[in-house]
Amino acid sequence: MHRATRIKITELNPHLMCALCGGYFIDATTIVECLHSFCKTCIVRYLETNKYCPMCDVQVHKTRPLLSIRSDKTLQDIVYKLVPGLFKDEMKRRRDFYAAYPLTEVPNGSNEDRGEVLEQEKGALSDNEIVSLSIEFYEGVRDREEKKGPLENGDGDKEKTGVRFLQCPAAMTVMHLAKFLRNKMDVPSKYKVEVLYEDEPLKEYYTLMDIAYIYPWRRNGPLPLKYRV
Repeated sequence: MHRATRIKITELNPHLMCALCGGYFIDATTIVECLHSFCKTCIVRYLETNKYCPMCDVQVHKTRPLLSIRSDKTLQDIVYKLVPGLFKDEMKRRRDFYAAYPLTEVPNGSNEDRGEVLEQEKGALSDNEIVSLSIEFYEGVRDREEKKGPLENGDGDKEKTGVRFLQCPAAMTVMHLAKFLRNKMDVPSKYKVEVLYEDEPLKEYYTLMDIAYIYPWRRNGPLPLKYRV
């Protein structure tokens, strides 16, 4: 069985840090020719006087190097999730900047560019944070399709039955949640209790934090999980 392995952030630093400024990526931007990444402001400033990648010397573009760089949102999201406090500090820095220079034009006008996005909205979690989740019996795709039909007489407003609401540490694993369900419902040991997100079974070693990062849950309600025996 796979087990979760803790890795020190220092071991990942070479993949998370900009070679130009030596800090963690901010607005990670990748050169399309060689896939090396840098902070956006660092690489843009560098390419104003150079046409070659600062790491491998591949030619970026003969005349207009800025055409060959792309924003790497996936990489930036990974950096924010792996480095504690980085997203919060960056959002504060941006708010402070635009408060000091209110007439400065915001690059593309997004809330994140202005520093107005909270960690909760970004889906960031810490190991000791408490996660609210709902857990209900998995009916299966076919059963759900059979039950579909027009809602009449306000049926859509009725509360779901058989849904349990729990508050658990973000570091709790799917295996521990399955054990809790087994004990709570007296499920015989010969049966396996499986936890799912939508229709996908979850690995036993996944933590609630892993689930929050892997699946599209935006913390606008309890983490919706299901189980089957």
